[in-house]
Amino acid sequence: NLLEMIFIIDALRRASAEMITAVLPYYGYARQDKKDAPRVPISARVVANLLTAAGVSRVMVMELHAEQIQGFFNVPVDHLYSTPVFVEFLKNKIDLENTVVVSPDTGRVNRARSFAKRLNNLPIAIIDKRRSNPNQSDVMHVVGDVEGKNVLMVDDIIDTAGTITKAASALKNNGAKRIIATATHSLLSGEAIARLKNSPIDKLYTTNSVVIPEDKMIEKIEILSVADLLADAIRRVYCKDSISVLFD
Repeated sequence: NLLEMIFIIDALRRASAEMITAVLPYYGYARQDKKDAPRVPISARVVANLLTAAGVSRVMVMELHAEQIQGFFNVPVDHLYSTPVFVEFLKNKIDLENTVVVSPDTGRVNRARSFAKRLNNLPIAIIDKRRSNPNQSDVMHVVGDVEGKNVLMVDDIIDTAGTITKAASALKNNGAKRIIATATHSLLSGEAIARLKNSPIDKLYTTNSVVIPEDKMIEKIEILSVADLLADAIRRVYCKDSISVLFD
């Protein structure tokens, strides 16, 4: 899909298009945003270079794994967040009087705080974890009070579901009641579905930024659409309206 987009961008540029915006609901290779071991690529930068070299004028992305990826581009980047979509849906679905927003790792604390603020300043908790191998993580302990509380876990990507299911188990062991998880991008690779089925997670709300095959759609999973958010952002860009209101 990435190469196909690059070919289309090149064709549009050669057809003298005035402005070309690449809309990527899911930015592939975003987790490879730094050189964390010898002789490894910074794949997120390579993707940015490819898009820029092809002739893109602007890039629109949703929920980057690391916000600094925006700096890999020499063209404007509109970084959208799925938080408003989730909050609007969840505010009438959960008991705000007895809910704690949880970040499944320290890297998602700011996003969890944003969720909590939009949901009447709910308290937050953090999962302290240690990653032993790629795509695997060992949950250590819960920082914060979740005993007797409903929990809303907030994450950006679910790949093999190892992190979020182990986090859910840690929360349950610390006395959490109902556990709801949200994730913008659900790749659901490997044993993800089996892990979700066997986990204490009661419901997983995700978006349609990545297509989930029918055979992976279990009862626990519900998909929310980000189409309206993207459409509004595209309209604002091409009508030269402010896009910053989407972040309020």
